[in-house]
Amino acid sequence: MTEGSSPVADVDAVVVGAGFAGLYLLHRLRQKGFTARGFESGGDVGGTWYWNRYPGCRCDIESVQYSYQFSDELQQEWTWSERYASQPELLAYIEHVADRFDLRRDITFETRVASATFDDDTHLWTIVTTDREGEEETVRSRFFLLGSGVLSTTSIPDFPNRDDFEGDTFHTGRWPHEPVDFSGKRVGVIGTGSSGIQSIPLLAEQAEHLYVFQRTPNYVVPARNRPLTADEVAELKADYAGFRARQWERPSAFLFPFNPDSALSVSDQERFEQFERQWDIGGLPFLGAFGDLLLNAESNRLVTEYWQAKVREVVDDPAIAELLIPKGDIFGGKRLCAGTNYLETYNRSDVTLVDVSGAAEGAAGIEYFTSTGLQAAGQHYELDAVVFATGFDAMTGSVVAMDITGPDGTTIKQQWSNGADTYLGMAVHGFPNLFNTQGPGGPGVFVTMVTGIEHQSDWIVDCMSYMRDSGYTRLEATAEAQENWVNVVDEAAAQSLRPKSDSWYTGANIPGKHQKFMPYIGGFPAYRQHCQASADNDYAGFNLS
Repeated sequence: MTEGSSPVADVDAVVVGAGFAGLYLLHRLRQKGFTARGFESGGDVGGTWYWNRYPGCRCDIESVQYSYQFSDELQQEWTWSERYASQPELLAYIEHVADRFDLRRDITFETRVASATFDDDTHLWTIVTTDREGEEETVRSRFFLLGSGVLSTTSIPDFPNRDDFEGDTFHTGRWPHEPVDFSGKRVGVIGTGSSGIQSIPLLAEQAEHLYVFQRTPNYVVPARNRPLTADEVAELKADYAGFRARQWERPSAFLFPFNPDSALSVSDQERFEQFERQWDIGGLPFLGAFGDLLLNAESNRLVTEYWQAKVREVVDDPAIAELLIPKGDIFGGKRLCAGTNYLETYNRSDVTLVDVSGAAEGAAGIEYFTSTGLQAAGQHYELDAVVFATGFDAMTGSVVAMDITGPDGTTIKQQWSNGADTYLGMAVHGFPNLFNTQGPGGPGVFVTMVTGIEHQSDWIVDCMSYMRDSGYTRLEATAEAQENWVNVVDEAAAQSLRPKSDSWYTGANIPGKHQKFMPYIGGFPAYRQHCQASADNDYAGFNLS
């Protein structure tokens, strides 16, 4: 650049993250002739499946649906081994995709985006990255694309004296790459969300004694994982296109047995038999037993009563069973968890469930750590290792962790402090040429993740192509369009019982975070229609210049 000349872009787009979203964005950008660089804090591709390696870690969406569909050759050559793929198999799949499409050559690993600032004169983002040695690099880019993950910023409560503990500590979302042996050790697990539910049965098999510190019990159904048969795989591959088309027409983009009838429309016996059928199918499809389980409070009460009876049937100790039953919560209000032998694990003599909710008489939470363990519920527990299964700052955490500054000097963290408002779940007023995948205001985790990623990424890159072909260099969601979309998101949420639960959908798990139901739950077909309507009308809802 000569003295006095305007800065020019080093690349057309910078992509943050090398999980499913980041990889597909890089692939589509390359297809459309855009130059791009990807930055990933991990040492290789994988995103969620690079970091989460805890015992029992696997997907809760069926493998054949939790996969890319942009390449029929890829679909035909890859064969999933289980109904629900384990972390090693998922990571192997993502590595295969990166190899097959030569995506690593555009990615800088072990490097975080520290800051990104938009210049209103040049319409460029100035992005500063930091590698593991602290070395900085500055990249100028026309577009800033975020594939940084819904569940990637780990959260550990600020327990008093936590650093005093001299034993081993782990977070399920940042598990070591080498195997961890808990044999002969007293292990404490804090948290009974999805990662706790998946890991606790396997940790119990290893540990001398396992202590589970539970603040909030969760609804969990049996996953019913199993190997896929050769006939099942062959049938799928014979009609992958038809399978995907049917998938796209479902509200969750997830094909499973679904009964649209109301739970109130049948007799008690018929309702019980239907619940039994879905229970035997297992996993998230259990919510498909009746169409109104998350719409009608009385239907939700009936499924809750069925589930409670199952817990009391499985767990031998009535007092433990009652501790495992959520009190006054919506069934499915939080993400329903799928487990294998989770409830059965509490029948073991070497597993102790500790109530740290503070709700029971005389109970208290985790009070403080010591050098040899922790004090909880008025008792000290001697521990050799602690596993924090305490979740994530979901949907917004990975975005606000970067210092992203718009042209008026406002950071996205400041703008989202009173709620993470977006347009179509991808764009944010005040932050031109920025797109976020699977974030607040989008269907996110209520749509089969990889399918949602492909749809949003296609839309984003098509929008960039339209801008290039039309001579535009700047695009920004209007304040009016964003406000209207927030209303659409809120109206969809109001039809459901889900927002009545405190969950990571609302940010309730993060102290001080503004609480609001963040995802769009109006269904994948309706969401696609909204996105298409904007594109068909020269990207209505955006100012282009």
